[in-house]
Amino acid sequence: MFEYMGDRISNAIKNIKGMGKITEENISDAIKEIRIALLEADVNYEVVKEFTKNVKEKALGLDVSKSLKPEELFIKLVKDELVALLGENYIPLETSKNPTIIMLVGLQGSGKTTTCGKIANLVRKKNSKKPLLVACDVYRPAAIDQLVEVGKSLNIPVFTKGKDDPRTIVKEALEYAKENANDYIIVDTAGRLHIDEELMNELSDLSEILNPNEIILVIDAMMGQDAINVINGFNDKLKLTGAILTKMDGDTKGGVALSVRHLTNIPIKFIGDSEKMDGLTEFYPERMAERILDMGDILSIAEKATAAIDEEDAKNLTKKMQNGKFDLEDFLTTMNQIKKLGPLENILKMLPGARNMGLSNVQINPKDMAHIEAIVLSMTPYERKHPDILKASRKQRIAKGSGRSVEEVNRLLKQFESMKDMMKKMQSGNFKMPF
Repeated sequence: MFEYMGDRISNAIKNIKGMGKITEENISDAIKEIRIALLEADVNYEVVKEFTKNVKEKALGLDVSKSLKPEELFIKLVKDELVALLGENYIPLETSKNPTIIMLVGLQGSGKTTTCGKIANLVRKKNSKKPLLVACDVYRPAAIDQLVEVGKSLNIPVFTKGKDDPRTIVKEALEYAKENANDYIIVDTAGRLHIDEELMNELSDLSEILNPNEIILVIDAMMGQDAINVINGFNDKLKLTGAILTKMDGDTKGGVALSVRHLTNIPIKFIGDSEKMDGLTEFYPERMAERILDMGDILSIAEKATAAIDEEDAKNLTKKMQNGKFDLEDFLTTMNQIKKLGPLENILKMLPGARNMGLSNVQINPKDMAHIEAIVLSMTPYERKHPDILKASRKQRIAKGSGRSVEEVNRLLKQFESMKDMMKKMQSGNFKMPF
C-alpha cells in the first residue's frame, strides 16, 4: 500500500537535500518527479495538477528559518498537502444511536460481505456494541451462506430469511434486533452496477425502511480512477456517508485514496488491509500521509497494542526488560501478544523508515511463528528461564521434540540474544534508529 508512490515522492524530495534555500530551479525536478509518481499511482490528472501547483506555489513562498533545512520544510509542505487531499480529518462511524444502522452497498466482488464482518468485529471490540449482521444479498449464489460463515467465525448473529424480498428481510431484522437487544445493525446488500435502475431503486427502498445512520460504499481499490464514477453514481441515488477501500493489501497503487475525497467529497472511513477479520484500518488522513512519506504510523500501532495486549502483562514485561531478566518464557509471551496485533508484516510497514530498511515488502509465513513456538515449548521451564545452559545435547533434544532442526534452534537463540541486546541499548539510551 502506497509503497511505489511513496518511494518516488521520497526520492524526489531528496533532490533538494543540502540546498541552502528553496528556489524554483532546485525544486523543479522534485515537482516533476512527484507529478510522475502520482500519475503512475493512478491519481486523477486534475488532482495531480492542482496538488503540484499548490506545492510549488507554497514552497516558493516559504521563509526558510536558520533552524530548519529546506528539505525539512518541503517535506512538511508535501505532507500537509497530502493530508488536505486525503480529507484533513478522521470521520468515525456513527455509534451513538440505539440501534445504529449501517447499510453497505457497492459493486459485485468489492468485498462487502467480508467487510460486514470486519465492521461488526471492530464495533464490538472498540465500542462494546452487540452487532447483528443482516443478509440481504438474495441474488448472488452462496452470498447468504458466506455471511453466515463470517458470523459463525466471529460468534456474531446473522439474520437471514433466505431468498425473500430484501424489503421484507430488513423489516423483520429490525424487529429481531429490538427483541434481542442488538444495538448495531449491519446490512449486507447485493452487489450491483450504479446504472442498474431496478436494483438501485431497491436500495432506495431499503434506505427508506431502515433510515440508516450510515450508507457506505465498499469499493475495490484496484479499480483505480473508475472508482470516482462509481462513487458519484451511487451517491446521486443514495447520498453516501462514506467509503471503504478494500484490497489495499493487494497489487494496488493506492492512487484512488488520493482522488476520492477531493473529487467526490465522500470521506474514506476505512481501508481493508488484510483478508482477516481484524484487517480493517480506520482512515486518518494525517497518518496515511505519513505512511506515504515513510514517516511511519506509530499511533496506529499503539492503538492496536492497547486494544489487543493486556495492560498488566505489558507492565510486567517492561519491568523485566528494565531489570535485564527477560527470558524465553517472556519471549514466547511477547510473540503471542504480537500475533494479536494482526499480520506482522502490516505492523512492520507502519514503522518509521520501514521502506528504507526494506521492511515494506517483507512476507512472514505464519508457520515460522508456529515453529518458533514449538521450539520454545519443547524446552523445560528451567531452560526457558536460563537459555545459557542450552548446549549441544539439550539442543538436539529440543530439535527432536519440536520437529525442527538444530540449526533452527540455534537461529532462534541467536535472535533472542539480539533482541535482548537491543533492549539493553534502548534502556541505556544508546539505541539509534537505522534511518
